[in-house]
Amino acid sequence: MLGSTHGTLTTHSRPARVVACGEQPPHTVHGMSEPHRDGGGQGACPVDRDVSGRPLHAPVPDLDRFFRPESVVVIGASDREGRPNTGITRQLIAWAERVGARLHPVNPGRTEVFGRPCHAGVADLPEPVDLAVLLVGDPLPVIEQLAEAKVKFAVAFASGFAETGERGAAAQDRLAEAVTRSGLRLLGPNTNLNAFEKFRTDLDGPAIALITQSGHQGRPVFSLQELGIRLSHWAPTGNEADLETADFLSYFATRPEVGAIAAYVEGLKDGRSFLLAADRAARNKVPVVAVKVGRTETGARTAASHTGKLTGADEVVDAAMRQFGVIRVDGLDELQDTAALLARARKPTAEGVAVYSISGGTGAHFADLATAAGLRLPTLGAAKQAELHQWIPDYLHVANPVDNGGHPVGDWRGRKILDAILADPSIGILICPITGPFPPMSDKLAQDLVDAAEQTDKLVCVVWGSPVGTEDAYRRTLLGSTRVATFRTFANCITAVRAYLDHHRFVDGYRSPFDDAPRVLSPSARKAHALMRPGQQLSEHAAKQLLRAYGIRVPREQLVTSAAAAVRAASLVGYPVVMKASGPQLAHKTELGLVKVHLTSASQVRDAYRELTDIARYEDIPLDGVLVCQMIERGVEMVVGVTRDSLFGPTVTVGLGGVLVEVLQDVAVGVPPFGEDQARAMLDELRGRTLLDGVRGAPPADIDALVEVVLRVQRMALELGDELAELDINPLVVLPRGQGAVALDALAVCP
Repeated sequence: MLGSTHGTLTTHSRPARVVACGEQPPHTVHGMSEPHRDGGGQGACPVDRDVSGRPLHAPVPDLDRFFRPESVVVIGASDREGRPNTGITRQLIAWAERVGARLHPVNPGRTEVFGRPCHAGVADLPEPVDLAVLLVGDPLPVIEQLAEAKVKFAVAFASGFAETGERGAAAQDRLAEAVTRSGLRLLGPNTNLNAFEKFRTDLDGPAIALITQSGHQGRPVFSLQELGIRLSHWAPTGNEADLETADFLSYFATRPEVGAIAAYVEGLKDGRSFLLAADRAARNKVPVVAVKVGRTETGARTAASHTGKLTGADEVVDAAMRQFGVIRVDGLDELQDTAALLARARKPTAEGVAVYSISGGTGAHFADLATAAGLRLPTLGAAKQAELHQWIPDYLHVANPVDNGGHPVGDWRGRKILDAILADPSIGILICPITGPFPPMSDKLAQDLVDAAEQTDKLVCVVWGSPVGTEDAYRRTLLGSTRVATFRTFANCITAVRAYLDHHRFVDGYRSPFDDAPRVLSPSARKAHALMRPGQQLSEHAAKQLLRAYGIRVPREQLVTSAAAAVRAASLVGYPVVMKASGPQLAHKTELGLVKVHLTSASQVRDAYRELTDIARYEDIPLDGVLVCQMIERGVEMVVGVTRDSLFGPTVTVGLGGVLVEVLQDVAVGVPPFGEDQARAMLDELRGRTLLDGVRGAPPADIDALVEVVLRVQRMALELGDELAELDINPLVVLPRGQGAVALDALAVCP
């Protein structure tokens, strides 16, 4: 099977960290010390909100009785052959028996279903019910009956809701409202039977929990059980009228048997809920791997600011996932391989990767791809190379990648080489690409790799390149190992190993940004609120007052309404000066000729004032005056802005600025809340990052000041909330190190 992975079985270590509700001592599962994972029902954590009123902790729904109910009712149950409900009823009966639940059929037209007493309605049930499965075309009328019976959970398979258009969306809204009033939790509608699949119970070790919005897209991950990789849960969320991806993500992150969460996401119901759930997983050091479709779906956007035009919905989703450690992959084969490795592999002892092969060409090819992907292949020391040359001919390259020439793998030397490489302290991962079977040497190599993996705490990966995949060395030896991660492609191996290293690096240094999110409005917010003009775009002068309220530096400047006042202002500001028209309808002044730079005399200032006001009158642009500004000539031009995303709310953008900002489109996005480390990480994402370090004799820029501006803008976005639709600081000139940053222009839009 393409992309199959068989990873190490041992449970990875997770220090017991506060998980939103306070410290808890470790507990023991199956004789192994595991960190406590916070659980509990809705409202287990105290209400805690940021300055915008949004929650700072994810509630964990108590889904135990959903996945392991004591009693189940099937509404619309049938045993009449040829009817769709009959097959579903039969599967649910088998599932209930496996999980030890009592199942009660309900169908007013039947007295018995598959030999079980069938009840006319929910009110006739002989006991309280944990889970109701609705095999009816319209689940809405049943919800009130379930509420009266105090049923905890329901599943609605029916389609014809939001997936069909406006009418269906309205029907789904009515269903969601009824569910909210009822107090029960609903999975669906437009879901399927994936939650009630037959899971293998003979597999050990940390498991993968699976979340999918399309059931068919989870099949490759579910099939990993055939390769010996354990799955514990499958949540097919469907249209998410109530229970959503974030609910299951939060729940799975607290389950001690879950080693990784794999998700196939078509759309997020609520961005904030997703971030809080991802934060919970990161706090608990549970890896989350996700396919999120829609990379090319940028949507039609109308924005006044530069930053409003630079990011589409997918860029924001990508940034949000990266901030909270969600590993985004593109394909289902990558999803299964990466999730399997992360679920089962131990924490790395070192980040160095050694590539070992029987062919110099194979090793060089893999090493090139791995290095290009950011994996580090340290050069083995002279002593280690001399040790390897005891068993490998001197003319072969052993510095890393290690080429053994082929013959040593067929005898006792093969195992010696593997043990020697794994003993090197700089190596945490050994990868052996085998491009095709060549019995008997490949059989011996596979067995040596398995045996070596059993004796080390380091990760051993094999890429079995045969397109057949029926060879004993692959099917029996490699896949039969609980300690070797086996892949079918170079690309999937590299993707998974990189994700493995990235995840552990991320969670080891993780501090939840929600812990430091502002909870009380700052004095700046009170000043800023007075400046906002609902439904208007602020003039540059007013927008700069907004920046001043948050301590963001702007040039010395004065707003004037006459040529004489402009001359007086220029003398106070100091020559040379810049003059700009200022008005609430002005978005991009340069294109209209409403900016004059490097003015050095009173006559130039008078002429500039007349020209600017004449252009404004001709273009019928109302002005609140003309700005006479200090001219800042030296620095790196950046852009910092705020836009509102329909899922995540305010987002902060930073990138290369100036007149070419929309041409270069070199920006990074941050989703509040985030801290200083994330602000610096955003800068590192920029292609033009080196400009800030100083190029072609330019001094290094004041990066600390730039980071401070990003954080102040974030605070502004959080505190002003819905009052601020867009903010654009462009250019923000970052001066040489120690001299700060100055916002030369600003635009703000109030919704």
